[in-house]
Amino acid sequence: MTSESSDEPRFIAIDQLEALGLSTYAARTFVALVSLGSGTAKDVSDVANVPRTRVYDAVEELCDQGLADVQHSKPKQFWAVSPETTGRRFEREYAHRVDVLTEALGGLESPERTEEQRGVWTVVGRETVSERVADLIDSASDEVVYMTVDNLLTEDDVARLRAASERGVSIKLAGMANGVEQDIRDAVPEAEVFDSMWVWSDTPAGRMLMVDQERTLVSVLVDGTGDHPPEPRDETAIWGTGESNSLVVVLRAMFTWQLDETR
Repeated sequence: MTSESSDEPRFIAIDQLEALGLSTYAARTFVALVSLGSGTAKDVSDVANVPRTRVYDAVEELCDQGLADVQHSKPKQFWAVSPETTGRRFEREYAHRVDVLTEALGGLESPERTEEQRGVWTVVGRETVSERVADLIDSASDEVVYMTVDNLLTEDDVARLRAASERGVSIKLAGMANGVEQDIRDAVPEAEVFDSMWVWSDTPAGRMLMVDQERTLVSVLVDGTGDHPPEPRDETAIWGTGESNSLVVVLRAMFTWQLDETR
């Protein structure tokens, strides 16, 4: 293994620990202790690019976070908790923070948010589009009409469609590649398939979704941009809600015509 490849996990770990809230010195110290097993301030300084005098502050920060212990020997020895314990500790911390944030934001939410959203809204990025799709499917009480290409269909999508079907929501599929359609029908046998005016997989389109004939989303695949595009081709979507929303009106008319033609 080359030095560069062996250093990669170290750099990744430091970056993620900083993203999770540790200072740079604390993150470097923690990663050094994990690799050393245990060590003195000198040991850490030698491998972590942290001044020896700053190692003590970094260890104090780690101890406050429950990520390190100190042996009061001469010289002092420092020890980091296991990667598994570290993961659980941050998972608990951020789950709690998310719960508190969700509750606080819920108390601030405008009543108008649950009513019709005027205009058409844009969302960029595959992960964010997937979150909107998930929210829309989860909100369905009567009907979901869904079209997508194979590389955008995830196990989570299928699970959400199955859950919607189990609570009595009608699932309708159109214009999908055979593999995508079959995956959904295997999980949701009650799903209804209807013909589309397009061969969906032959277009740059990504997904088309209509929920309860009053919430819609349409996405297209575009060239990935930014430093970390999730895929070679990224995704951009527009969505709208409300019976008189322009996007909803157009897609409702189109889907209604196609469904009536099929029937």
